[in-house]
Amino acid sequence: MTVIDPETKAGWVPEVDEDDDMPLSTRLSIADTLTLANATCGFLAVYFTTTGVLVPHLMGESTGGIARQSAATAVILMLLASVFDLFDGLVARKLRSSAMGAELDNLSDLISFGLAPAYFVLVYGMVADDAHQRVSTVAAVAVMLAVVLRLARFSCVTVRDGVFQGMPSPFGALTVISVVLLELPFVPTLLAIVGVAWLMVSRVEYPKPRGRLAVATLVWIFISMTCLGAWAFDAPNGQLLLQTGCALQIVTAATIPLFATARRVNTFRVGRREARAAAQG
Repeated sequence: MTVIDPETKAGWVPEVDEDDDMPLSTRLSIADTLTLANATCGFLAVYFTTTGVLVPHLMGESTGGIARQSAATAVILMLLASVFDLFDGLVARKLRSSAMGAELDNLSDLISFGLAPAYFVLVYGMVADDAHQRVSTVAAVAVMLAVVLRLARFSCVTVRDGVFQGMPSPFGALTVISVVLLELPFVPTLLAIVGVAWLMVSRVEYPKPRGRLAVATLVWIFISMTCLGAWAFDAPNGQLLLQTGCALQIVTAATIPLFATARRVNTFRVGRREARAAAQG
């Protein structure tokens, strides 16, 4: 913009500080930085799954130790992504988040808990001895679409405070990975993966990780990382530790919907009983 000096009648262009013109809504907050770290972990998980598991398999150069370490690294990165996802919400509530915060969170979750686990399932279908690649691809697409639908619904549906509607995508992603790492026969693995995808788009209520539950979630994540490390480096009982951790993750994922359903049925019965009592009175 040219400004005319009223005394000299000469034109000049004022210097503009670009930082001052930047809207506050586009400036990253601390919570946004944690969200971007979440996305970075998801991308690196895809990278290690590709370079350490898929490419050596396709080249005929796969060795059990390297593939195991790369798979463990990919899963640990997804676990780290869930840690960043947990803390960005806590930091945003305590401090502040930019106007981009919600959008960044959804996009990062799509990478770390949608693309990364779906890709892990896809690669599993290509490298496992008893897997069927095309069927595994369908399961991977189901996981990806479930996360997309869940995140979209989360953005436009309001639920009561303290709960999520449908299995949270980080919890769902880690459950899908646990199903794969447990090395069950192909058909049970496939059915379990599709079941987790359904739970993510269901209306089952899951508690939000706050307070003691958030601490318990962090402890469980670090225990899972330890189990993965022991398995990756073939430590004594490393395979048993991994299988135990995966089994506990799957049991927890299956138990929460049962408790939620039982609580809903009990609430419905109490409501009917109170309605009958009011009608009779």
